[in-house]
Amino acid sequence: MEDGDYDANIAYYCLHKLHKWPSEYDSLPKWEKAFVIAAVQVKQKADEEAAKEAKKAGRKGKRKR
Repeated sequence: MEDGDYDANIAYYCLHKLHKWPSEYDSLPKWEKAFVIAAVQVKQKADEEAAKEAKKAGRKGKRKR
């Protein structure tokens, strides 16, 4: 996520990726917010790894001339 208020970034993620209003995220109990944050972090890491693998696979298919 971009720099700035981390909680606001998570609320932004919830809005755009999970289609949940920031007020829904904000009203969650502390333990549930912690779960959402952890889940977002796991998803981001998995997405980064998948992007690396896709880039790596794309390079394998290219031949040198």
